[in-house]
Amino acid sequence: MQVYARPSGSNYVAGVNTPLPTLAPGQSTTITQQIFLGPKQQSRLAALGRGLEQTVDYGWFAIIAEPMHLVLKWFHGLVGNWGLAIILLVIVIKAIFFYPSAISYRSMANMRKLQPKLEKLKKECGDDKQKLGAAMMELYRTEKVNPMAGCLPILLQMPFFIALYWVLVESVSLRQAPFILWIHDLAVPDPYYILPLLMGISMFFQQRLNPAPVDPMQKKIMSALPVIFAVFFSFFPAGLVLYWLTNNVVSIGQQYLITRHIMAAKD
Repeated sequence: MQVYARPSGSNYVAGVNTPLPTLAPGQSTTITQQIFLGPKQQSRLAALGRGLEQTVDYGWFAIIAEPMHLVLKWFHGLVGNWGLAIILLVIVIKAIFFYPSAISYRSMANMRKLQPKLEKLKKECGDDKQKLGAAMMELYRTEKVNPMAGCLPILLQMPFFIALYWVLVESVSLRQAPFILWIHDLAVPDPYYILPLLMGISMFFQQRLNPAPVDPMQKKIMSALPVIFAVFFSFFPAGLVLYWLTNNVVSIGQQYLITRHIMAAKD
C-alpha cells in the first residue's frame, strides 16, 4: 500500500494506492482500508493506536524534543502564549545548565584578564607562531586557565537547539501561533527580520564580554559572526530565533556578573 499527497492548484489531493487481487469471471471482493487525514496532534494520534504518533518525526534528538514539547504545552497552559512559553523554557534550560555555564564564563573571564599578558607575549614572539603557541600554553598552565572551557555550554545546548527546531517544524500546535505585535506565526521566519537583528546585536554584546582572539584573522572572523548569524537566522522559524535571543540575553546577564566579579578581584 502507498499513501500519496500532491498539490492540485491551491489544494492538495491525497489518496491510497493498493494492489488488487486477481479475480476470476463472476467473482467479487471487498477491500477495506483505514486512513487518517488531519493535523498531526500527538495526543489524538496516540489515542488511535497503531503507533501513529511516530509520524511526528523529531529527528535524532526526539528523546529531548518530546519532553520539551510537553513542557512547552504545560507553560502554554499557564500563560496562554507560545512565545512566552518558549521564554520560560529557556529559563528552565539555563537553570539546568547554570553550573556548566558558570564554569565556562569564569574561564572566559580569566582569559580576558590574561589579555595584557597575551599581548605582551605576542610582541615578544613576533612572527614565530610556534614559539607564541608554546608560550601561551605555558601561560595557561601557570594561570590554571582552560581556553577550551568556553565551548562547553554551546556544545551541551546544541542538542536542545536542534530538538526545538524540530519541535517548531513538526508540532501543529505551534503553527500560526502568535507572539506579540508583528509575530503572528512562530513557526515561520520573522517577516520583518527584527528578531534575527536583535539576536545579532545580542551576539555582539556577548562577544564584548569574551576575550578577544590573539590572532588578527580570528579576530576578524569573530567580529563578523554576529552579522553572519543574523542573516542565517533570518531563514529560521521566529520561535527558534526567539529561543536563541532569550538564551543570549540570559547568558549575557550571567556572564556580565561573573566577569565583573573576576575582573574586580585583585591579582
